[in-house]
Amino acid sequence: MGQVRWSRRSLLTAIPGLAIGVARAAHGADRQSAKWSSGAGLPKTKVPANTTDCHFHIYDARYPVDPKAVLHPGDATVADYRLLQRRIGTTRGVIVQPSTYGVDNRLLTEALGEFGLAGARGVAVVNASVTDAELKRLHAAGVRGIRFNLVQAGATTLDMLDPLSKRVAALGWHVQVHASAEQIVAAMSQWSRLPCPVVFDHLGRVPEPRGISHPAFGIICTLLQRGKAWVKLSGFYQDSRVGPPSYADSVAVAKAYVLEAPERLVWGSDWPHPTMKDNEKPDDAILIDLMAECAPREAVRHRILSDNATRLYDSW
Repeated sequence: MGQVRWSRRSLLTAIPGLAIGVARAAHGADRQSAKWSSGAGLPKTKVPANTTDCHFHIYDARYPVDPKAVLHPGDATVADYRLLQRRIGTTRGVIVQPSTYGVDNRLLTEALGEFGLAGARGVAVVNASVTDAELKRLHAAGVRGIRFNLVQAGATTLDMLDPLSKRVAALGWHVQVHASAEQIVAAMSQWSRLPCPVVFDHLGRVPEPRGISHPAFGIICTLLQRGKAWVKLSGFYQDSRVGPPSYADSVAVAKAYVLEAPERLVWGSDWPHPTMKDNEKPDDAILIDLMAECAPREAVRHRILSDNATRLYDSW
């Protein structure tokens, strides 16, 4: 092949164009939009290897909505979520069955199949009629817990907690609870007697402005110290009165949990943020960056973002 020769004039002409192209590529690399997430900037925080988003949902209109469902979000597919992963840097995830589909876990298992066991685990919703065969099938698909949503109630009730917890404990699963602070206080005795760990969603829904002075925070911290509970540092916008971008009141609650028991915490995005209006979706890059404020020490962030998920979701 003949050697390509560049004249001095050709180089001088090409260099400005190359510089513009490089600048445009660099600018594009700093911006990555994703459906159901505001903003397009990348997080300032560098996340560790195997950073795990321990709380997100998948929605697809191909599957029927439960008649009791309160939330009816638009489609949020595996492909949509992968764009968010590219933006915020997570590589593993935990798909949580949303209240929208009740105890129909077909979409959950389908999504788990798309990610594969190396990429995702799941939390299902079942009721007392679930068979042992179905629980084993869910386990094989990657499910490692069941969820009780007492806030957007419908598919599950508190009286199902004790009998179902005994059945899933045999599988090495946990019970995940989305409950108001008042519900957590009212059921205090139930949490402590469960035969498996209990995972509290969204900071335990500690309300503002009371924050860590609310009795629910104390109850949860006691369970954390006893090794009975976990807390998801997620949904900072759920109870914040300060709001974006700082969510300073929710950050204060998260910081308090970090001081109490960093080894019992995991992080979640709550994408596609189904409780938020379409024009009020949070910026997921900011939600990642808030972890640097909640856990300033890099080793602690690594534990929360990666190591703890490995423990909680069955030796990932």
